[in-house]
Amino acid sequence: MEKFTADVIKIIKGIPSGKVMTYGQIANRAGSPRGARQVSRILHSMSRKYKLPWHRVINAQGEISIRDEEMAQVQRLSLESEGVEFLDNTYKIDLDEYLHH
Repeated sequence: MEKFTADVIKIIKGIPSGKVMTYGQIANRAGSPRGARQVSRILHSMSRKYKLPWHRVINAQGEISIRDEEMAQVQRLSLESEGVEFLDNTYKIDLDEYLHH
């Protein structure tokens, strides 16, 4: 496993309940500031195997970026169960409140 991949897995596992990180933030912290898409690929291919809290990763606008409506709803419900509140009837949260640093 490449160092970047291992670092991404470790970072995602470290996101506490009720907090989120962005794809770009994770990539930057793992040493590849332009690696947000790679973070997405790692989440897609390794979440189940490494039991990653995939639902705690969102885009830089504070939104769920999953296009599949059913999976977006799963992500929203998972975050809400941890106390994350969404803005109105959107898939967007207040990053100032929920972003993990």
